[in-house]
Amino acid sequence: MTSSTSTTKRKSLLIRCALAACATLLILWMLFPAEQYDQLKEAVKQMPSETNDVADQLPPPPPIEQDKDVQPTNPKLTSSHCTQPHPGKPLIQYALMIDAGSSGSRIHVYRFNYCKADPELEDEVFVPIKPGLSTYKNDPMAAAKSLDQLLEVALKTVPKELHHCTPIAVKATAGLRAIGPEKADDILKAVQNHLEHDYPFPIVKKDGVVVMEGRDEGVYAWITVNYLLGNLKGSRHETAAIFDLGGGSTQIVFEPKYLDTDRMAEGEHKYQLNFAGQSYDLYQHSYLGYGLNYARDTIKEEMVNAWDQHSSVQHPCLFKNYTETFKRKDESEVTLVGTGAGHTQCRGVVEKMMNKNAKCALSPCSFNGVYQPSLQDTFASHDLFAFSYFYDITQPLGMPTEFSVGSVREMAENICAENFSGIEHHPGAVEAVHANPNYCLELTYLHELLRSGYGIPDERMVKTAQKINDVETGWSLGASIAVLDEAQLCLIK
Repeated sequence: MTSSTSTTKRKSLLIRCALAACATLLILWMLFPAEQYDQLKEAVKQMPSETNDVADQLPPPPPIEQDKDVQPTNPKLTSSHCTQPHPGKPLIQYALMIDAGSSGSRIHVYRFNYCKADPELEDEVFVPIKPGLSTYKNDPMAAAKSLDQLLEVALKTVPKELHHCTPIAVKATAGLRAIGPEKADDILKAVQNHLEHDYPFPIVKKDGVVVMEGRDEGVYAWITVNYLLGNLKGSRHETAAIFDLGGGSTQIVFEPKYLDTDRMAEGEHKYQLNFAGQSYDLYQHSYLGYGLNYARDTIKEEMVNAWDQHSSVQHPCLFKNYTETFKRKDESEVTLVGTGAGHTQCRGVVEKMMNKNAKCALSPCSFNGVYQPSLQDTFASHDLFAFSYFYDITQPLGMPTEFSVGSVREMAENICAENFSGIEHHPGAVEAVHANPNYCLELTYLHELLRSGYGIPDERMVKTAQKINDVETGWSLGASIAVLDEAQLCLIK
């Protein structure tokens, strides 16, 4: 073959290759948008050679955008006061306290932080229900299950990861004492069994489900009030006295101040408390049977006994022409008829119950022969806090949250006389009196308890509150703080 022929064939092959390449480019151009085609060409240009590291040539991955709604931690497990707990303590600790009172049960779900060595309360969830455990005195299991509504509140409030280390206690008061030790014990055993088998919260080892001693009830209430007032923090502060009026009992607790030569008499009334590095010598007494509900029934019973009639009895503490069927202790019934006689005659009936003439074995005495240091001599100028029924009876009538003892007497005088001119301006006050035919009796009892019973003069001011700093008064917080000293805290690693 000649050289010219070979050259012609090579040219022909090159032309065919060129045409094929053009056709390929045309097809690619038609199939891909111009932008992607340019990207393809650029990618081809940047393809690494055999000697280059592929990883070095790849672009970095795009950043992963975080979901702004996702929180790094459960807010129930964090504190607004600090980010790190005191060494050896959890940042957040919950505690559950069920107050099983005479008229109903209540749960307190407390949330504490341990920013410092001692627990600091951050929040409380409080839910009450009626009736009380004593209503089920013949059905212990029903009594236990009556608390389920409260325990559901605990399950929802406490983070699930802390259920196993959130201590719970159920402390019953005067209402359960009154049904007798055998029936009370049956109810407490049923409650404990229900908690152990059906709920995750550990029961406090010492006195976890008990009928609380009256002395503890009063002292825990004293701790609650003074803790919330800030009197128990840091250096020594003056403390407030507390007067708690429940349905079945009433308590008084205060820290008497003596001259150097005087001291409080020794006895069961003396309570030595160590709290947050300070020592307190407290006077305390709990009067079982002098709670508002029990006192009301006792006053009516004594009036019936004095008349010695079996059908109907007139009562000066009830509004005129009001009638009530009253069941006596022996289960017999009698009709009480209100005379509307007024405060003076009602006061005479109430005074008999106070038993001021009882023998006083250790002087000075308050009422019913009970030793009590004089508030005038040993606690003349410090705050007096009265709560529970003291609050529930006075506040619907529009009385201020700080009032003189004498103003309670004045209110009782007006209400017993059905003179509503002083309360008409307060919304719902007149309606509250009409809804409670015992208002005359109850106000008279409140005044006699403060004045004649505890020995507080009429001119002395008393503060009342349902809450202090949005936390319920009463003994539950004080008892919960004591529980934390013995509980296994939620140390999460």
